[in-house]
Amino acid sequence: MYKNELILISISGEDKPGVTAALTGILAHYNAAILDIGQADIHSMLSLGILFQTTDADSGKILKELLFKCYELGVSIKFTPVAETDYSHWVTLQGKNRYIITILTKRLNAKQLSAIASIVSEQGLNIDDINRLTGRIPLDESCRASKASIEFSVRGTPKDPKGIQKRFMELSSELDMDISFQEESMFRRTRRLICFDMDSTLIEAEVIDELAARNGVGEQVKAITESAMRGEMDFDESFTQRVSLLKGLDVSVMQEIAEKLPITEGTDRLMKVLKRIGFKIAILSGGFTYFGNYLKQKYAIDYVYANELEIENGKLTGRHLGDIVDGKRKAELLRLIAQVEKVDIRQTVAVGDGANDLPMISIAGLGIAFHAKPKVKANARQSISTTGLDGILYFLGYKDSHIDEK
Repeated sequence: MYKNELILISISGEDKPGVTAALTGILAHYNAAILDIGQADIHSMLSLGILFQTTDADSGKILKELLFKCYELGVSIKFTPVAETDYSHWVTLQGKNRYIITILTKRLNAKQLSAIASIVSEQGLNIDDINRLTGRIPLDESCRASKASIEFSVRGTPKDPKGIQKRFMELSSELDMDISFQEESMFRRTRRLICFDMDSTLIEAEVIDELAARNGVGEQVKAITESAMRGEMDFDESFTQRVSLLKGLDVSVMQEIAEKLPITEGTDRLMKVLKRIGFKIAILSGGFTYFGNYLKQKYAIDYVYANELEIENGKLTGRHLGDIVDGKRKAELLRLIAQVEKVDIRQTVAVGDGANDLPMISIAGLGIAFHAKPKVKANARQSISTTGLDGILYFLGYKDSHIDEK
């Protein structure tokens, strides 16, 4: 009666065509069962692992042939017997939770990776896989890309789920990087709806400040904004007061401002990719519809919900039409659009910078505080502060090789 044996082979050396084919061909000849396999290529160096099951009658022959073949190919091989009890324990771990940790930074360094790995270890998680999402890094500083992104796949149950999220957010500020911590699931891989704030998110400006400056009331509007930020009045009250100060402004000024809107870095690249992969895109803004519609035409955005300024005889009246789009309304609109598009809320993404964006950021499957105020960043699960808007693509799991495909 033959006895089954489990053997792990670890192959390393220069990566070249035919290595995997030659070694698996030997295993195929003896009808070995493949229980696990993994391969990585780092700087043209191969690291290949195969765990297989065979009988003790064939194991010696297999190991001998593998050894000679690896010698021919110029690669090293290591054999490790695996006990059935160890294998069975490993199988039980496959049911544990999986998480994806994405690092986004201007320049990757060992201190950042060490800090991430230490937190993962402290939380009782195990790193299964590490992938580079951005392109290869040249030594010439002048040729380097403006960002670097690495993705960790980890397994287990965090000892302190809230604590690990908080620690990652603290670490992002300490080491000048952005960190996304997401549960791995089919919803993470099938995001379909993304909702953006407009002012200071899609554009690098607060349009109401631009309008106020043109109407000679810039300082007054700024004072009201600061009062609202101190919590002395709510968004609706501050919005109404600020809009009233725009009375008499000629509507032609709006067109002039729209044509010169400073688009946030990375927006063009992000929008191009989102449309290509089938995302529905919405602007949910406490700003103004006029400017949202300008961006809608520029980027083929699907939905725009913002505040409508009343116009009479070619001038602003200092009043608005309809309900104010505040934080609560943004969250309601996110849910509504998801229902209309038949998208699960866990497949949605929300991006914004202000306190009135927190409600939609908190309910979205992936909520991102973008170059946000400290309070917003502290209350968000993910944030981006080191790069442009296209950094979102890495949090979605896309590689540069995917993003820049023609």
